[in-house]
Amino acid sequence: MDERVVFFVSDQTGVTAETLGHSLITQFAGQNFRQTTLPFIDSDDKAHEAVETINAVAADSALNPIVFSTMVQPDLREIVKESAGLHLDIFDAFLQQLADEFDEVPEYQPGRAHGMSDIDAYMKRIEATNFALANDDGGISRNYDVADVILVGVSRSGKTPTCLYLALQYGVYAANYPLTDDELESGTLPDFLLQQKHKLFGLTIAPERLREIRKERRPLGNYASAQQVRFELREADKIFRRYGIPNVNTTSFSIEEISSRILDSTGVERRVRP
Repeated sequence: MDERVVFFVSDQTGVTAETLGHSLITQFAGQNFRQTTLPFIDSDDKAHEAVETINAVAADSALNPIVFSTMVQPDLREIVKESAGLHLDIFDAFLQQLADEFDEVPEYQPGRAHGMSDIDAYMKRIEATNFALANDDGGISRNYDVADVILVGVSRSGKTPTCLYLALQYGVYAANYPLTDDELESGTLPDFLLQQKHKLFGLTIAPERLREIRKERRPLGNYASAQQVRFELREADKIFRRYGIPNVNTTSFSIEEISSRILDSTGVERRVRP
């Protein structure tokens, strides 16, 4: 199948363009995409270089490139539009309509979405991230009273990346605790966790998927064996049911979806908005 190149062009990091573009192209399972990000296009020279890059790809390909753009400055957007391909610009699509509705001229200031314009929100994200790292895998259980949510589950069920996403995206103080053989064999949780029972949220995963993940990390020994994996997941489920811990199966969900389900289920308030 021919490969279609998708460009994410931005005057900042490109995160917004990537998020928007990826959400759209994943709806077309019959296409084969190669994705390229062109960040920090914040001058005429860089904009012209981006055009040359896109045009070079278009000349070598039988398929039109797709260009997702989140360029704030109108003059830079016009330069990028000179390139070949289908252009989908979030600011063209929405900014003028908002300006008309608000009866206000936009400021055209790049970096407002992800920059340092909101120092308070930025610092909340940093503090939450530091908390997640310090309380990863039961690292410092004495801080659990500060946590907004405590994720529990077997090893490699997605606890750490979910905690970091909650911290970076929403400023949520998320800790995690791995269920060990002691808890799994006894069917009980330690007292310091039970004191925070209202904050607990469980993550589980399909046995086949967990085995795949563990084999990549530690292929030898009992860690990734079918018997061990089934035992751990079965006993973890018993613990969730015994203590009434809400939980989600992470097998087919992205980190974004897992996080959204946790926030929706627990009612934990987002300290900052993306």
